Amino acid sequence: MANEFEIRKGCSSDLAAILELYPRAFPDEELRPLVAELLVENGDVLSLIAHIDEVIVGHGLFTICGVSDRQEYASLLGPLAVVPHHQRQGMGSAIVRQGLRLLSNTDVSSVFVLGDPNYYTRFGFQPEEQVVPPYALPEEWFGAWQSLCLKKPGQPLHGKLRVPPAWDQPILWTP
Repeated sequence: MANEFEIRKGCSSDLAAILELYPRAFPDEELRPLVAELLVENGDVLSLIAHIDEVIVGHGLFTICGVSDRQEYASLLGPLAVVPHHQRQGMGSAIVRQGLRLLSNTDVSSVFVLGDPNYYTRFGFQPEEQVVPPYALPEEWFGAWQSLCLKKPGQPLHGKLRVPPAWDQPILWTP
């Protein structure tokens, strides 16, 4: 079937194609600087792409983070993008599921996301109140800050999510 897609880890040669898909998927947001910085300057990311016949049509990032002064690792999911004419075909879901599967075999204990609860609850994400994002979120985004526990931590996680510099920008956490 011509529209069958595969998921694989991204590599440095994918950067140009990855950056081309973000304006198509998010025409009202400029996410390319964030994505480029995470892929080029931050080694602690899991980059996954969806492709059809080697053409990249979807991409997702899982950035390794920390929580306050805890020793456990966490991950921040995002951005996640699929080009419009391939949306609603399971590519974004496949990227998320593969990322969660791969992270479950690492030291990452929880994954956090700022996104649509109607979408992310299908993977088991729940509203998060114990670990707060790097910046206060607007009230209208209540419920959009979510987490999924991959492993039971020694003690419940609470505190502030520590993110790398690419994510440590207030503009990324406000409408």
